[in-house]
Amino acid sequence: MLKPVRIALDAMGGDVGPQAIIPGAARALQRLGDVRFRFYGDRAQVEPLLRQHPALADVSSVHHTDVTVRMDDKPSQALRAGRRVSSMWQAIEAVKTGEADVVLSAGNTGALMAMAKVCLRMLPGIDRPAIAGIWPTLRGRSIVLDIGATIGADAPHLVDLAIMGAAMARIVLKVERPRIGLLNVGVEEIKGLEEVKTASRLLRQLTLPSLVYHGFVEGDDIGRGTVDVVVTEGFTGNIALKTAEGTAKQIAQYIREEMGRSFWSKIGYLLARRAFDALKQKLDPRQINGGVFLGLDGIVIKSHGGSDTIGTANAIEISYAMARYEILSKIRESLDLTREARAALLVEGTGSLERMAAPHRARQDELGENKVVGADQSMTAKATGT
Repeated sequence: MLKPVRIALDAMGGDVGPQAIIPGAARALQRLGDVRFRFYGDRAQVEPLLRQHPALADVSSVHHTDVTVRMDDKPSQALRAGRRVSSMWQAIEAVKTGEADVVLSAGNTGALMAMAKVCLRMLPGIDRPAIAGIWPTLRGRSIVLDIGATIGADAPHLVDLAIMGAAMARIVLKVERPRIGLLNVGVEEIKGLEEVKTASRLLRQLTLPSLVYHGFVEGDDIGRGTVDVVVTEGFTGNIALKTAEGTAKQIAQYIREEMGRSFWSKIGYLLARRAFDALKQKLDPRQINGGVFLGLDGIVIKSHGGSDTIGTANAIEISYAMARYEILSKIRESLDLTREARAALLVEGTGSLERMAAPHRARQDELGENKVVGADQSMTAKATGT
């Protein structure tokens, strides 16, 4: 019999806090069953809400702290003031100590990333984390990363993103060998930044059993579902995310305006209401809420800062899936296979990954240390929610 998945929740995170997180957990519990919750936050706020959901209370524990990371705190400020004492830190630390399998927070994205990096550290061989989100497409769903963890990426880092994204896709999309595409300004091999072109050559050379490298994809391929995993660096990925979210809102506004313009358009809306409801469901960011922080030595999920009960429940389901199906083990296994493939290439003399990547690593060094970008509150797994 499988052990229940233990989820640590930053009960005070996000714009709504425990008023959304507690009912969201109750909703998720009805769907999942074999799960246990550890709520970190103000006991005076959490326990009264918990008493309204007896089934949830039976599988939960509350861990009191007075300190909350605010949504407008700078990462460095949050780390100084909240280290070891805030609800966010203590929820993360529960994963480090083995008291929880995964942590979920709707709080400040930059602070969550900074605390997770300090507390959990990175996986061996991974230099920088990434945020992966679930994206609705014409063919179903895809994984897009990085959508806002760090600015810039050299070729080896893009390869790492492909490996980690493929591991997540095997869990979320149930695809044994996900198709990987590198986001570029064109599909031709001669186009794009040198880092992206080099990453493409590396992925073709490695021939990894855990993925199928499709090649370059363009912005419109994301929504088409041309590939299962779209790989890009955090600056471009976050812009793509915000653009898609804004476009969806714009289209929804157009539809509302046109449907209410005349008597006949209102009649048309009523006749097509079922189709519009289905469209609304597909585009609802709450249905794909939950951005996964990849590259850390622990499972961290970011819920949208403004998540309601439905969004929170879906983020909890993503958290559950990442822990139940052992995302970290899959990433470690894929990284080991990549190192073996790299070693084989070097032995055969067919190419040196280090030689190909060295100019881009030097360029990244000139740019300085990674910076946590604001994937802010837009991180839904269409992203996640910020």
